[in-house]
Amino acid sequence: MEIPFRAVLLDWLSTDAALPDALNTISEEAPSRSALPWLAISASSSTGWGTKDVAGREVRIALELHTRGDTSLADAALVAAIERRIEGLPADQSAAGFRIASLVFTRARAEQRGEASRAMLLEYRARLLAA
Repeated sequence: MEIPFRAVLLDWLSTDAALPDALNTISEEAPSRSALPWLAISASSSTGWGTKDVAGREVRIALELHTRGDTSLADAALVAAIERRIEGLPADQSAAGFRIASLVFTRARAEQRGEASRAMLLEYRARLLAA
């Protein structure tokens, strides 16, 4: 369920009305060549999680946003838009073989990198049940 969840999440982010215009790339991994800003999955992991009669997984996923700017406030609106979109992911993903029981923000980390480059890591926990 981890791989289908990753694909569904990327598709959901890519089909937002505003995010594709605000980001140069939304991808499965850090792009080798793309102008800032971009968003990519940096890592995910899964463990068993389910009920007695329904298989499930708990997927932890981290998304990395890379931007350029002199202040952290410049990224606040973009980060908020990404968070709203992730948290609005529909629970019924039966076409992908699962249903989302819960999707919860767990933590974020921001850092300034040289020459006004910034990186923000957004981490979520999704509990999935087989459809």
